[in-house]
Amino acid sequence: MRFEVLGQLRARREGTELYPGRPQERALLALLLVRAGQPVALSELVAGLWGTQPPHSAVNVIRRHIGSLRRLLEPGLPARAAGRWLVRASGGYRLITDADSLDLLAFRQLCEEARQAVSEDAPARAVDLFTEALGLWRGPVAAGLAPEARALLPLDALEREHLLAVREAADAAVAAGRPGAVLAELRKAAADHPLDEPVQARLTLALVATGRRAEALSTYEGVRERLGTELGIDPGPELLDVHRAVLLDVPPDAAPSRPRTQALPTPAQLPHELPMFTGRRTELDRALALLVDGTGTGTGTGTDTGTTGTATIAAISGMAGVGKSTFAVHLAHRMADRYPDGQLYVNLRGFDPSGAILQSVEAVRGLLDALGVPPEHIPRCPDAQAALYRSVLAGRRVLVVLDNARDTEHVRPLLPGTPGCLTLVTSRNELPGLVAAHGAHLLTLCPFDGEEARELLARRLGADRVTAEPRAVSEIIRRCAGLPLALTCLAARAAARPHFPLSAVATELREAHGSLDAFTVPDVSVDVSSVFSWSSGALSADSAHLFRLLALHPGPDFTAPAAAVLAGVPVRRSRLLLAELVGAHLVTEHAPGRYAFHDLLRVHATELLRTRHSAAEREEATARLYRYYAATAHAARDMLAPAADPVPGPPCATAAGAVSDDRSALAWLTAEYPVLLGVVAAAAASGQDRLACGLVWSLEPFFDRRGHWHDGLAAHRTALDSARRLDDPRTTARGLRGLARAEARVGLHDQSRPRLAAALDLAVELNDDIGRAHTHRSLGWESDQQGDIAGALRHNRLALDLFTAAGHRPGRASVLNSVGWYHARLGEYREALRHCYQALTTLQELGDRYGEAATWDSIAYAHHHLGRHPQALAGYWHALHLYRELGVPYLEAETLNRMGDTHLATGGIEAARDSWGEALTLFTELGHPLAEQVSARLDEQRCGRADGNLAVEGSTV
Repeated sequence: MRFEVLGQLRARREGTELYPGRPQERALLALLLVRAGQPVALSELVAGLWGTQPPHSAVNVIRRHIGSLRRLLEPGLPARAAGRWLVRASGGYRLITDADSLDLLAFRQLCEEARQAVSEDAPARAVDLFTEALGLWRGPVAAGLAPEARALLPLDALEREHLLAVREAADAAVAAGRPGAVLAELRKAAADHPLDEPVQARLTLALVATGRRAEALSTYEGVRERLGTELGIDPGPELLDVHRAVLLDVPPDAAPSRPRTQALPTPAQLPHELPMFTGRRTELDRALALLVDGTGTGTGTGTDTGTTGTATIAAISGMAGVGKSTFAVHLAHRMADRYPDGQLYVNLRGFDPSGAILQSVEAVRGLLDALGVPPEHIPRCPDAQAALYRSVLAGRRVLVVLDNARDTEHVRPLLPGTPGCLTLVTSRNELPGLVAAHGAHLLTLCPFDGEEARELLARRLGADRVTAEPRAVSEIIRRCAGLPLALTCLAARAAARPHFPLSAVATELREAHGSLDAFTVPDVSVDVSSVFSWSSGALSADSAHLFRLLALHPGPDFTAPAAAVLAGVPVRRSRLLLAELVGAHLVTEHAPGRYAFHDLLRVHATELLRTRHSAAEREEATARLYRYYAATAHAARDMLAPAADPVPGPPCATAAGAVSDDRSALAWLTAEYPVLLGVVAAAAASGQDRLACGLVWSLEPFFDRRGHWHDGLAAHRTALDSARRLDDPRTTARGLRGLARAEARVGLHDQSRPRLAAALDLAVELNDDIGRAHTHRSLGWESDQQGDIAGALRHNRLALDLFTAAGHRPGRASVLNSVGWYHARLGEYREALRHCYQALTTLQELGDRYGEAATWDSIAYAHHHLGRHPQALAGYWHALHLYRELGVPYLEAETLNRMGDTHLATGGIEAARDSWGEALTLFTELGHPLAEQVSARLDEQRCGRADGNLAVEGSTV
């Protein structure tokens, strides 16, 4: 089978065109295809075919259409057979597709391959792949469907995917020297998105690069006029830089205000919008009036950004379950195209029942990651991190959604500081501090009134069904207290029973019992809890069991493997159970493969857990879960840093196969990071000290690789406290080393050095040679930071002797490179090479690519200073290739900087300038002080070239 949805809807079997049937059947097929193999709930299919007025027979009609599609796709299929392509899933249906059978998935796969080619510095191949991907778009998605059917498709998100690919293709084409390759796509994208500055800037660049300077100037003037007329704003920095380059008639990457650079990433983090968003017309109109043109009135005292020169903020408040997050996401999607530099989203978890609040400092770190700031050069001081975040946003138009904030102080460091950005904040509190101090607009959401609640039920259950039983509907709305969350849960179950009278639903609801004492409004808590009890009580036994156990999970979200461990079932089974919970709206799949509770539903699950499971059962499930995370983190640590300080004792369980190499290890740790911090805190609080220690020490390489130094410091303090409670000297020594390294990372050397001395004393007493070796390595780094290179070499030599005597190959190989590097720093280059080549052989055998990259850089540095410039360049190229694969831009920049020195020494002036230009780009994006030195070096060489007098200099690093 082959399906096409990027343009006219088509289906082919073995090359033969299929006729997808009548308009509704075609719409149904399109709804299944754009979800790209994901399940589509029955309620979504009803809304997609009939909008807000489905007939009473809607569910039966859909089932008939499903049958017709199955017969179309698989002729001869028995009437009750499941079929290969179209299957039941999650209370709805799923069309089985992959990149070979669906053009949308093929487009995504080609784009990923193109991005990989870009990362491998192969822009020509990237252009070919992007061109092939864009060629799959034959017109608007699902062209030919009725407008009401297309309105229910996620067209905005798909269009953003297409637009991002066009931008990236344009960047690759310029880098490959083939700007005309995507000019036609750029023209079309610019015409379709006349206010999208990144697209307009790339079109201007492509026109200049293909010799169309007059047209480029005309394009710029056109977009400048449109921005002023339609939005009342001036062009942003990217367009201004391009315009300046055109006026000066210089190559675009030589514009004086911006070195050659890759475009900053455009984040698109908004959660999926609910396809059946209902109500809130008054609030939405007021919000758009306030935030678009500043004409709204009401309790908010903020003023229009166009006159105040400040960033726009809207504070959306209301009780739990009232739909603040849903409203904010819907509003953000409505306004997204006004913010072409991206959309950021973070759930601050300010009222999470587990207490796992996302602290502002870590939220800033996550936002900097999303904005493309590599971790190696994010400042260690939280205030400096917040300042960097504001600096990165300066001059950009970004929409920021800060969901579920605790109070004003929780969000203050996350607010953009300059005009052009919009921030939407949701909280159960009204956040008057944001209004008073930052001029925020205040929007308060109340529970649905009767009309809005009826509209929600009608969207999900069908207008005829709701209209037929007005008294029952009124009682349902009253018992749900008008809360959208409660109404949605109830509607999910009622929709699955289309022939069940709503009067019977109301009776069941009246007789249900529950207790939600933690609910914020006591007079509605019992009725709302009854809704939840009614919904959870309708689950299958296994799904209900999993729902209760998920309350034990300490993190903000969870995956199917974690759920499987909790419930003691296979992962495949846990996915089916989670699909049932999603279908009942008791959990949400907020990102592919990641699930979460609403706060109130977590409270409900917790109450059920306490009443139906003994303390022993809860402890056993919790222990299984914590062992799973600890074991997988331990396996990931071994992949990332095989030479790192070991975790005492064997891993407490077998990892679940989530990691197989350094890439998958880094991806798993990144995805699970907030969860792992929650497990550390929960394990330490519950007395599982050994597990808490092991998990923290397994995370140590990740803390360093990603720059989570303050989190690492707090976690290592927890680990040392736990280690001391264990009363185990070996474990205490390991805790001292870990905390000392974390303290040194944030500059607390007056604390770290004494702690390392204490760790060394313990290791000597225990006759722990491996512990002594790691302590000497850390002391060597401390000496380096103090400028004592001879001391650094001495400590690393001691570590080398200890690793060698113990037969510890990973440690010995890593320290061999360190010893070689410090010999080179002291001018002993031949001795340096001797050690580094020994290190390289072992590191390659062990598969330690990070260590191998560092060693190639050391080898090249020594060759350069011995005058062996071809060998130096070869070494630097090896290091660059590995650093780029590993995604370590700071070390890549350092290598490029040194490579420029070697090029210059051989007379390769242009090559030197190219290397320094790339280094300058990376240092600038990192906000590193070396950017100024490299920029000065480039200026000096330009002047030297003009004078015909270039001096050869050594390495500046």
